[in-house]
Amino acid sequence: MTCWRPAALAMLFISLAAFDARTAGASSIIGNPMPDLHGGPWINHSPLTAEDLRGRVVLVVFWTYGCYNCRHVEPYIKAWARRYRAEGLVVVGVHSPEFDYERVPAKVRDYVRNHDIAYPVVLDNDFSIWKRFDNHYWPTRYLIDRRGTVRYRHIGEGGYARTEREIRALLADGPGPGQ
Repeated sequence: MTCWRPAALAMLFISLAAFDARTAGASSIIGNPMPDLHGGPWINHSPLTAEDLRGRVVLVVFWTYGCYNCRHVEPYIKAWARRYRAEGLVVVGVHSPEFDYERVPAKVRDYVRNHDIAYPVVLDNDFSIWKRFDNHYWPTRYLIDRRGTVRYRHIGEGGYARTEREIRALLADGPGPGQ
């Protein structure tokens, strides 16, 4: 029979707590202003800035069209973009390519058109937006409140009900500045 020493148990609990924080969406960006979205080119919209989006709830989604996990998340993102647009939600897709073939703007435009993605998409081939968000994974979604503060992050697939609850809560928070 194995006897757990107190120090070993403490390390186990610390490790589990750290894992929990990462999987729950904890991030150094939470509570900070939304990083700028300048990059390009843009698909479906002219370039947007953080200032342009102030007063709106923003869902920023990091994805790449060759990623199966990103494709599994896509129907939820499109549904939220349609369902909550009139209430003030703006979805912005940040296409950060994992592989060289995903860097070709015409291929991304074709994917967006063929998959009926109607929300703005910015190409982030140099990963500058990715770095400003301190992002590390595909897909990752960030929610920004009407004041421009990052409030929530989810990495990977799943968590759809929680993300939708977070969207609804931020939309219910009332109009932002200038609205």
